[in-house]
Amino acid sequence: MTPQTVFYIIIGILVINFIIDNYLDYLNSKHFDDVIPPLLEDVYDEKEYLKSQAYKKENFKFSSITGAFSFLLTIAFFFLDGFAFVDQLARSFSDNEMIITLLFFGIIMLGSDILTTPLSYYQTFVIEEKYGFNKTTKKLFFLDKIKGWLLMVIVGGGILALIVWFYQLTGNSFWIYTWAFMAFFSVFMMLFYSTLIVPLFNKQSPLEEGELKAALENFAEKVGFNLDKIFVIDGSKRSTKANAYFTGFGKKKRIVLYDTLIKDLDTDEIVAVLAHEVGHYKKKHVVFNMISSILLTGLTLYLLSFFIDSKLLANALSVAEPSFHIGLIAFGVLYSPISEITGLIMNIFSRKFEYQADDYAKSHFGAKPLISSLKKLSKNSLSNLTPHKAYVFMHYSHPTLLQRVKAMM
Repeated sequence: MTPQTVFYIIIGILVINFIIDNYLDYLNSKHFDDVIPPLLEDVYDEKEYLKSQAYKKENFKFSSITGAFSFLLTIAFFFLDGFAFVDQLARSFSDNEMIITLLFFGIIMLGSDILTTPLSYYQTFVIEEKYGFNKTTKKLFFLDKIKGWLLMVIVGGGILALIVWFYQLTGNSFWIYTWAFMAFFSVFMMLFYSTLIVPLFNKQSPLEEGELKAALENFAEKVGFNLDKIFVIDGSKRSTKANAYFTGFGKKKRIVLYDTLIKDLDTDEIVAVLAHEVGHYKKKHVVFNMISSILLTGLTLYLLSFFIDSKLLANALSVAEPSFHIGLIAFGVLYSPISEITGLIMNIFSRKFEYQADDYAKSHFGAKPLISSLKKLSKNSLSNLTPHKAYVFMHYSHPTLLQRVKAMM
């Protein structure tokens, strides 16, 4: 196989992915004006449904334009030997391969972020603002950007440097050491993400004493779930959209409620959301997701070890000699079809787990408050109630609202 053949395989993968994604988006958009199913008629009134349709259509149009822009930019970068140019630029600063790799990815990521920031700004301050979701100030928007860059440099750069070091020490066996480190890092972040990363962007406060806390603790005690950490996060400083999540395990597990969730739902509905999250924990979904993620990471790294020092891949990107960073870029594209398949499989499991967690909440607290909470959350985020089946299959990690309501009836 020649470098030119590999190059066109890479381009072909990029083109096929773009076509499939856009076709699915198009199919989904054809259902924006569908009649609301009878089981969901109480989610929107006529005025709210018209607003949700307008929101979906505007987001579809914007994502189509930005997606096409990103695709054309990526294709141009490949055809104009952009990676070879950045490689040479990085090498002009240093002869150390680790530093070259860090500079290479730093230049690409910074350049990409600079190009996409105006689009993100428009999404936040025009579209989200127009439909009443945005609460982010311009100062906070750019402060988040700066913090994101710092995290990318410190955490991302540190991890990348360590992986390159493993590669320099062990050659193609680097994947074993990298896998072990990534497994440790994944568990570490699951335990400490809320205490180390979240505070950089949001304030978390223990839930105040009162009716809600008492109801949550009573439910947790009834089902034998040790819950001594319930936190409220100030999500309202960025958006009106509500959320809740469960993180950690053992003594480090905690429930985090967005302040917008507490504002939008009543006590029973919030307890139902907790019951759903407890269901995930009781059904061992957290452990399954962690183990499967670690195994998939191992598979990816193992396959990467066969390509990382490939002169063929380097030549395909117009680089004379193989290097870690060029091999990683080429492999990333070539691996994307496998990644799509594993992503589909994980989405199937995820949707199954959501049904199981809903069933747990139904069995231990009742279906009515969970259904009403899901309907309120869908209404307040102007969710699409009638997505296309193919779009759901490819992209949804959760069943649709209609599917979840039917399953709990």
